[in-house]
Amino acid sequence: MNDLTTFLAQNALAVENVKYAVSKRFIDENGVPADWEMRCVSSAEAECLRKECMERVRVPGKRKVYMPETDFGKYLVKLAVACTVFPNLKDAQLQNSYGVMGEENLLQAMLTPGELADYQTKVQEVCGFDTDFEDLVEEAKN
Repeated sequence: MNDLTTFLAQNALAVENVKYAVSKRFIDENGVPADWEMRCVSSAEAECLRKECMERVRVPGKRKVYMPETDFGKYLVKLAVACTVFPNLKDAQLQNSYGVMGEENLLQAMLTPGELADYQTKVQEVCGFDTDFEDLVEEAKN
C-alpha cells in the first residue's frame, strides 16, 4: 500500500528533455541531422498558452451569445515554441537569417509544413498528450 509520501514533489520523477532530429535539412559538421531539444511544459504553462489562443465565437442563431473556442493551430505553434530549448528561437541572429521577428514566426519559417506537423506531434508526446496532431485538427474542424 502506498502512502502520501509517494506523491511529494521531491519523490516525483523529473521529466527529461528530449532530443529529436526534426529535419534532414539541418545537418551538423559530420553530415548527421542536427537534434533539436525540447522540454515538457508545466500544466500551468500549457493552460496559459491555451487561454492565449481562446477567442469568442458567436453562437449561430443566438443574438449576443458567444462561446469560447480554442484555435488549436495557434495553440500547437505556441506550445512547440514554449517547449523548444534548442535551437534558441529567441536568438536575433537566427531570426534575422530567416528575415522574421518573433519565435513563432521563426519556427514556421524554419520548418516545412510537414516538418512542423511532425515536430508538433513530438512536442505533444513529450508533454504527455495521448491525442495526436490529426485528432486535434479534426476536433478543431468540428
